[in-house]
Amino acid sequence: MDKEKYLNRINYHGSLNPTLQVLARLQENHLLNIPFENLDIHYGVPISLDVNKIYRKIILKQRGGFCYELNGLFYELLVTFGFNVKRISARVFDKTNGYGQEYDHLAVIVDIDGIEYLSDVGFGEFSFSPLKVETEIMQNDVRGNFIIQKYENDYYRVSKSENNILLPQYIFKTTKRELNEFNKMCLYHQKSPKSHFTENILISRPTLEGRITISNDTLKIKNADSIYETHIANKDTFRTMLWKYFAIKMNLDNKVIGRK
Repeated sequence: MDKEKYLNRINYHGSLNPTLQVLARLQENHLLNIPFENLDIHYGVPISLDVNKIYRKIILKQRGGFCYELNGLFYELLVTFGFNVKRISARVFDKTNGYGQEYDHLAVIVDIDGIEYLSDVGFGEFSFSPLKVETEIMQNDVRGNFIIQKYENDYYRVSKSENNILLPQYIFKTTKRELNEFNKMCLYHQKSPKSHFTENILISRPTLEGRITISNDTLKIKNADSIYETHIANKDTFRTMLWKYFAIKMNLDNKVIGRK
């Protein structure tokens, strides 16, 4: 893995000392520059948890990915710079079905000076800054207020506060996991009709003012004081939107390719 190419991909320039301030900047830059997307799932391109393949896709081809790819690769970057980091398994909250299975989501925890921080660049709308794994303390972030609480069976629950209502995001344990432990659920989310990843095409990235999202045939641009939505009428328009807002290209036989 060429760390300089990775840093260029996320437009990061600055200190690489393993400090909280550097971690926060790396996390924010990652979120702003690499989209969350599930295009491969909908265009029949298998996703395997091979770090070299993920690196080629996200860094060299300038694509995005979903949690196993994004946080899996971010983990490798942090290790390169001397951070004390581990992968963890999380179970995402769904209003209808409750919490998902173990290994439903991959996130990372970074230990800095004996304090653990939850860092996540693969969960859509989430904190720009690492969250201290400390319970019952509201943590303020530019993307909202978050709180981590103890949950049953030794889990922690992270929630976002909106209008004084706590909205559960996921539960997790701080147990160290290996990347191959996520293989089964990675395959599930590519193949199962019960997975929300197979239901809808999704490409999304935050901006400093809001978020840009393509969901199936709808483009949505959210800013601080406005929301713009438009229908994507055909495949040519879809390709144009992918390039304009996410710098992702598709070739004529509908296979997703990266920018060259």
